[in-house]
Amino acid sequence: MADHDLRFIEEQFCSWGDTVHYNQPIRQFSRCDQFYLFDTAGNRYLDFQMVYSAANFGYQNGHFEQALTDQLRTLPQLASEYVTREKILLSQAIAQTAIAAWSTKGRVHFNVGGSQAIDDSLKLVAVNRGSRRVFAFEGSYHGRTIGASAITSSFRYRSRFGAFGERAHFIPFPYCFRCPYGKQRSDCELYCAKQVRRLFESEYQSIVDQRDNCSEFVAFYVEPVQGTGGYIVPPFDYFRELKKVLDEFNILLAVDEIQMGFFRTGRFWAIEHFGVAPDILVFGKSLTNGLNPLSGMWAREELIAPERFPPGSTHSTFGANPLGVRLGCATFDWLAGHDYATTVPSLGAYLVEGLKDVQARHPEIGDVNGLGLAVRVEMCYADKYTPNRDLAHRVKEAAMDTPVDTDVGPLRLILDIGGYHKNVFTLSPSLDINRGVIDCFLCIFEKVLAETKRKTV
Repeated sequence: MADHDLRFIEEQFCSWGDTVHYNQPIRQFSRCDQFYLFDTAGNRYLDFQMVYSAANFGYQNGHFEQALTDQLRTLPQLASEYVTREKILLSQAIAQTAIAAWSTKGRVHFNVGGSQAIDDSLKLVAVNRGSRRVFAFEGSYHGRTIGASAITSSFRYRSRFGAFGERAHFIPFPYCFRCPYGKQRSDCELYCAKQVRRLFESEYQSIVDQRDNCSEFVAFYVEPVQGTGGYIVPPFDYFRELKKVLDEFNILLAVDEIQMGFFRTGRFWAIEHFGVAPDILVFGKSLTNGLNPLSGMWAREELIAPERFPPGSTHSTFGANPLGVRLGCATFDWLAGHDYATTVPSLGAYLVEGLKDVQARHPEIGDVNGLGLAVRVEMCYADKYTPNRDLAHRVKEAAMDTPVDTDVGPLRLILDIGGYHKNVFTLSPSLDINRGVIDCFLCIFEKVLAETKRKTV
């Protein structure tokens, strides 16, 4: 069937409620290989999105395909009230990362998607604190279920779905390039963290009852590096200051690692960079290299022990599904054979250095920054600060539409856009790229940017 016929059928019978129609025209792909996608016309694209950081270890990775095939041939389906060997071993492996990082014992609960795992964690918060009133950050994105939308800062994810009585109280994120308080990092002395503490100085800030130090808000949901918000890396001492306040008022720290976990930033968990230990941690995406939905949460033992979170507290038919947990075990096997703690920071620094070189020739790049291979490129007007959403989107479209000649043949480029003003390229390439691939990306990106600017004049 011809592509135009398929597009006509899609327009008539597919819901437009997903994100497919963010793209005009819609994009259809037919195959993939390592860092590349191929559309139905055979055009090859270098992917610097990698399924929103779910396919960290590359497309058609034989290690994961073999694990999936083996499980398909033995036990591909199982009711979630039963258990497999792989579920037990994967739970142990994830729990041991917390012991290694924070000397903290905990337990793991699985679900199928990041949003669902966030919802499970909100149930866990409620069980332990008697409330689901939580803090979250401006710029946060925790998912699009009703529960996850309530702690995601963008109103557009809630606007059509009625009142949200349990909506989070949103706190400004330490976004140093666009400091919400108009400060400069060089001399601000973490003014943003002090503003959080200020909320607890008097009962008239409406947060705390000072007679017993009881806070109305019982958990704080954080992304260590904001994802959809624009890959914003906070000051490395920010979370330590925040945690002091949370501990003083018995507020749980719930960390969303759905996009940044599994070495995206050069550590197993991104929060490891910031010197604090979470009470609850939510994960997903690259746990299975994007091959099968699986997510989950880890929590400290005292929060998730059977007497606190007994059988049936939450449930999904496909939670801990055999294919997913087998792929999760394959991920730990893969990680054991790779030194991402060394290679990811090195490659990330090389990518940032290359982008800053491009920035020197293009003042429309206002900010380049990153942590590991989570890298941001913020597009501005020539003043290097005013957000330029239009330019970012035209570059994204041109990168997909226009092949660029490279040493490996003509290539197009897949980019993702996030940020508070939707003007930030959020780069999340495969963790197994090399400097040659980065050089290829830089070549394509600069040529597309230059040509897009030329057409604008």
